[in-house]
Amino acid sequence: MQHTQSDTKSWFWVLTLFLVLLSGPKPVNAEGSTADVPTADGPTPSEMQSGSLLLRMQNGYTTATLLNTDVDMNISGLVARVSVRQEFRNTSTDWVEGVYVFPLPDKAAVDRMRLHIGERFIEGEIQEKEEAKKSYETAKQEGRKASLVEQQRANLFTTSVANIAPGERVVIEVEYLEDIRYENGQFSIRFPMTLTPRYISGTALPDRKGSGWSPDTDRVQDASTITPPQVMSSQGHKLSLTARVNAGMPLEIIASRYHPISVGEDNGRYEVSLSAGTVTMDHDFELLWRPVPSAAPRAMSFVETIAGKPYYLLMVMPPDSTELPTATMPRETIFVIDTSGSMHGVSMQQAKTAVQLALKGLKPADRFNIVEFNSVTRSLYAYSKPVTVASIDEASRFVQQLQADGGTEMLPALALALDSQPSEEHLRQVVFITDGSVGYEDELFSMIEDRLGTARLFTVGIGSAPNSWFMRKAAEAGRGSYTFISALHEVKEKMQGLFKKLEQPQVTDIEVEWPSGVVVDSYPSTIADLYLGEPVTVRVAASGAMRKGDLVRVTGNSTSGGWAAELPIKAASDSPGVAALWARARIGELLDAERRQSEPDEIRAVIVETALTHHLVSKYTSLVAVDKTPVRPSNDPLKSEQVPNLMPYGQSTNAIFGFPATATGAPLLRLTGLLSLLVALLLLTVLRAGGSTRRALRL
Repeated sequence: MQHTQSDTKSWFWVLTLFLVLLSGPKPVNAEGSTADVPTADGPTPSEMQSGSLLLRMQNGYTTATLLNTDVDMNISGLVARVSVRQEFRNTSTDWVEGVYVFPLPDKAAVDRMRLHIGERFIEGEIQEKEEAKKSYETAKQEGRKASLVEQQRANLFTTSVANIAPGERVVIEVEYLEDIRYENGQFSIRFPMTLTPRYISGTALPDRKGSGWSPDTDRVQDASTITPPQVMSSQGHKLSLTARVNAGMPLEIIASRYHPISVGEDNGRYEVSLSAGTVTMDHDFELLWRPVPSAAPRAMSFVETIAGKPYYLLMVMPPDSTELPTATMPRETIFVIDTSGSMHGVSMQQAKTAVQLALKGLKPADRFNIVEFNSVTRSLYAYSKPVTVASIDEASRFVQQLQADGGTEMLPALALALDSQPSEEHLRQVVFITDGSVGYEDELFSMIEDRLGTARLFTVGIGSAPNSWFMRKAAEAGRGSYTFISALHEVKEKMQGLFKKLEQPQVTDIEVEWPSGVVVDSYPSTIADLYLGEPVTVRVAASGAMRKGDLVRVTGNSTSGGWAAELPIKAASDSPGVAALWARARIGELLDAERRQSEPDEIRAVIVETALTHHLVSKYTSLVAVDKTPVRPSNDPLKSEQVPNLMPYGQSTNAIFGFPATATGAPLLRLTGLLSLLVALLLLTVLRAGGSTRRALRL
């Protein structure tokens, strides 16, 4: 068959269309233009150099500041005071403002900030957010050095530093308090080193609050403040860490899950440091310690007195597995799996392994289903199916073929799991496996509360830098518990621990009885259901000091009957930080009430009053430090820089940023494009066939 010149041109245009479609759409910014379009030579955000921060100039991008972090932990009993020193170095020839968005633990009570300038430092002051911002902006415009620490989420903060001179090194020191987690017989503390990029959905708004890679949208109105740039590798993102642990009891083990450490011991006090000296900031750090079995606590109490008012931190262990029978009611387990782009790589492997293990743990009397979501939601079955050899095999094959791609549209998937018709014979338990990387957390918390019914939601945080605040609060709203899996080698251990919780009856209707004559303001005000290995932890402001020998009584119910425990109050010296932890818990509960739209203006006033009294950064208060002496000449311009974070270990920028962050549906657009290509090929074939037929007829 001979090909005409017309045939050749037709195939040329089809091939061109194919290449265009394969390239996919580019992310767009608030103005509707593509995200990475430099106007001159220089790197783009997708080509960031190691350890560098990008400064967008009129003629393109340049590189500037390097960043290092030093963490110092002092742990006493259930309270940790942590200092985080962030080093900014201006390697450019301009006066700059550095902006760094960074994660902290979701329960961190941030109460101190220092701005170090050479050998001197300026102590930060707590102010209402708008007032603090005004103080900072005034100092910035006047050429004075200043720093501002703001909270964007409970676990996400922004440090801004104004007027960094060319070649200058500036250090910001942020301090916070945190209570230690105790579960399954061991204590632990987690420090986040970086963040997984949050998925931002909604329609772009015309104005921006911050300098992140995403515009603000109608669904995430502060998106530009929670989307810092991220780099795949860096010479500057290094972290050193030291922890001093005074557990108050002999320890059987002290270890780090993900980073090699060196441990020294002196008279029951331990000093921990990173074996390598510094580590790359791409994976959360977790330190755990376990007391010798004979010293494992059944109850602990700590007190701090401020201006004559006592604050208490109390912990009581519920009954263990030997005191409660295993659950006899069959379960309906619905696994909800995040397969969005941020789960690409190691996270997806962890999630698939976790579900495969969970499937093997189901019993013949149980029912199950699997829901996966990214930009769209789909389920294995229309409704939960009985556990059989055939159904488990089919589910295993379904899980094995899952791949990470697309956006993180959680709401339809959770709604599908919670709204399906429940079975009266089965206890519904939803296991939600995700990195939690979304920007619309409050919307999800409210949806879970509204649709939970009699179900229970258990969250499994996946990856080297999951959104811990989302994991904890979603489980709290779902009256379940949360688990973190950050490495493949711990999937089996963590999932077995979760299985035990699912099989054991929870302790419900928990109440705390205080000594006679003592009036308390305690948080949580309503204690959530507890599962195997979890303690009752209460933060209390009391009307007067409890006396030595007073008893605090904790009661609850389970399927096997009532349960009670008593905590005798012992004489104790002050434990600094307990009052701030009480205030942080109070603010968290007030924010939940504000989200439910219960007198929001009045609630805001109480949040501000509590935060100012206890010197805490919150949604409505910030820390600001301002130097009195101008340092930048008035005729020298000030440029603003956004400091990048490292991408979490095992993740890919192509997998996450290969689709629009503002939910324009790139996977769907690609599919539509490919279908269009097939139609074009079909039309071309028909036209060529018709041409061949006409030529044959002429012959």
